[in-house]
Amino acid sequence: MTDRFAPSLAARLKGAYDNLPLPIPVVAGLAVDALLARRRPWPLPGSRSLHRVSGAGLLLAGVGLNVWAVAERRRRSAGPFELERPEELVTSGPYAFTRHPMYVGWWLIQLGAGTSAGSSWVLATLPAELLVEHHFVLGEEVKLAELFGRSYPDYAEKVPRYLGLPARHRPGESS
Repeated sequence: MTDRFAPSLAARLKGAYDNLPLPIPVVAGLAVDALLARRRPWPLPGSRSLHRVSGAGLLLAGVGLNVWAVAERRRRSAGPFELERPEELVTSGPYAFTRHPMYVGWWLIQLGAGTSAGSSWVLATLPAELLVEHHFVLGEEVKLAELFGRSYPDYAEKVPRYLGLPARHRPGESS
């Protein structure tokens, strides 16, 4: 019985991991932050309690944004949910504020983890990670434009890539 159960469990775990929006640069960034903080501490200014409270807030905001984004994508899926194979262009929920809420969520998580640990290393490593991930994001946007046609450039014109103010509707445009 164990032999029959193991592949089923392994397949389910692989399926769950495949739908986990965890970019490799984020994992690398978190690992580098932890390694540098351990090898060569570079403390953040301020009190330990301030680090913990502000770090926890950033962590919660990042987790909340990721959960909201995945839930919105799942809600818009007709069949089995596959994160890397969107069925339709999702423009609601957090996607109405940022075209890439899961990236922003992970960045908040990394910033929160570093802040909670009281390490300034996150302030040095996060910008490098953002540059690496931006390259991947640009590639994703090309694929989304191919997949969704004119809908994606129209959406991109109205919603910021990461953070910022949404574009205003021009007079005479419909919403």
